[in-house]
Amino acid sequence: MDPIWTPSTERVSGANLTAFLAWLGEHRSLDLGGYEALHAWSVADPGGFWDAAWACCGVVGERGGPAFVAGESLPEARFFPEARLNVVETFLATTGDGPALIEAGEDGRRRTLSWDDLRGHVAALAAAFAETGVGPGDRVAAWLPNIPETIITMLATAAVGATFSSASPDFGPAGVLDRFGQIEPTVLVAADGYVYGGKANDCLPRLVEIQAGLPTVRRTIVVPYLGAPTPVGTEAWPEVLAPHAGAELAVERYRFDHPGYVLYSSGTTGKPKAIVHRAGGVLLKHLVEHQLHCDVRPGDRVFYFTTAGWMMWNWLASGLASGATLVLYDGSPSHPSSVLFDLADEQRVNLFGTSAKFIDALHRTGLDPAATHDLVSVRTITSTGSPLVPEGFDYVYGHVKAEVHLASISGGTDLCGCLVAGDPTSPVYRGEIQRPALGLDIDVVDEDGTSQPPGEKGELICRTPFPSMPLGFWGDEDGSRYRAAYFEAIPGAWHQGDFAAWTEHGGLVIHGRSDATLNPGGVRIGTAEIYRQVERVPEVAEAIAVGQDHQGDTRIVLFVVLREGAVLDDDLRDRIRRQIRANTTPRHVPAKVIAVPEIPRTRSGKVTELAVRAVIHGEPVRNVEALANPEALDHYRGLPDLAD
Repeated sequence: MDPIWTPSTERVSGANLTAFLAWLGEHRSLDLGGYEALHAWSVADPGGFWDAAWACCGVVGERGGPAFVAGESLPEARFFPEARLNVVETFLATTGDGPALIEAGEDGRRRTLSWDDLRGHVAALAAAFAETGVGPGDRVAAWLPNIPETIITMLATAAVGATFSSASPDFGPAGVLDRFGQIEPTVLVAADGYVYGGKANDCLPRLVEIQAGLPTVRRTIVVPYLGAPTPVGTEAWPEVLAPHAGAELAVERYRFDHPGYVLYSSGTTGKPKAIVHRAGGVLLKHLVEHQLHCDVRPGDRVFYFTTAGWMMWNWLASGLASGATLVLYDGSPSHPSSVLFDLADEQRVNLFGTSAKFIDALHRTGLDPAATHDLVSVRTITSTGSPLVPEGFDYVYGHVKAEVHLASISGGTDLCGCLVAGDPTSPVYRGEIQRPALGLDIDVVDEDGTSQPPGEKGELICRTPFPSMPLGFWGDEDGSRYRAAYFEAIPGAWHQGDFAAWTEHGGLVIHGRSDATLNPGGVRIGTAEIYRQVERVPEVAEAIAVGQDHQGDTRIVLFVVLREGAVLDDDLRDRIRRQIRANTTPRHVPAKVIAVPEIPRTRSGKVTELAVRAVIHGEPVRNVEALANPEALDHYRGLPDLAD
């Protein structure tokens, strides 16, 4: 197979990764000819690699003693155990009147904060936090849109040594309390509302319920996004910052493993896991991903379509640490359909981050940004959230931009980063994630832990520790839940829970989540393999496949959402099955094909096979608050077609 894109000689020679290789040659006497050799060294000598990353990627702090100390097991390993740092010093190392944050709202609002503006706001809020007694051991919770105040809250929290956690305002009270209720925050920062799809949404009635469910909160600060009057029992953001205007930002340094963030699993199979992340570990991992994998440079403009309830918000926020300007968009990505590309042109975005779902939606609507936008500034497009199918690669290079590095990336909230990522110095092959991430010994294995050759599907694992492995789960005092989640399925390795395969080019293909794989006749099938074929059928808008227990085996049930005017008759069912059979195997062919009006998704846009599987088996879905559209599950209950 020929590559769909190959970087020019000039692009390779000017890449951060090439400069990093040269630095290793000069300062470490390492002659590493390219990515593959660099990756091999990075996993063979983790201390050497992460120490070099600290030095080259601009971490501010004291490294102290060794960069890496191995443990008896992966979770016992430690990075920079003697280091002292406060991540705010790296995030705000850039100064001056250049833009740090650019706010872009769906409603047309625009606001720019310079680096000095940002530092001043962070200093003022940090002073207000300190005045309240907030410090190490406390949590600050943010129920906010993707706006500058969310970034400011995160940085001010880090400045005083507290732990930050966020959720987006589209979460209802139960979803917010399922998350923040676990960590018992001291301060709650919330917006009075947000705008989505042309509609202003009032958050204040829900805020009253959330406050009542968080008895540990001593101070509630409201950001006037819609300009509503501040409720009784809360304080307006401007009034909190005003008394501390002009405050100096003085920070204390903490250990590398200081708890910086709490993120949450999707929670579709129960209450979300509250995952505690290391401040230094996430910082260093993101610096490597931004600078070496995505070629982000000082002064670049970085955009990612995300809410503050997804780990990609944390990833986006870390762009400040590389001296990049963040373009923060809040609202619908399709109001109108070209709004994100309008923004990319308007703000001269260099890294354009989105989801595979968004790219697929553009493909299906026939939008042709290459014909309507110049996108001259865009060097890199990243895609995550679900597997990007080969046709998605074709669409980007054919209808978005031909000369661009398309990096399909994959990781998760579990590590707040990527296991597999892009390489700006190597070719892109359609349908493939380019590389295992630097510093991570990635492999694909069978259930016994045996490495699989290219083309053979198996479990995606990492055999080496890495800095952004979580500290653990909140409330998991003995670490048993944490170890069971990631380290017990495949002994001696981090088990991500993705179903994957190597390619002949040294890249990877993700075939879906391991817990959503289908097992007809005992053969494991990734749901992404089925979706790719079904979505080639013109009448089908989208689909979800699950396994149903049936007569001592598992049969595949395929639910399809049809395009307007289409009817699921026997002819269409046969064409769907023929499309799957002709391009996969007979075992992939669904026993049942059923039309539904919509597919349930998490708030980050992922289809929820496990929730649908629970419903068709008459089992409870334990946390419907994790879903963006929980009412969609009603379409899957008690279906006569599944009774035989």
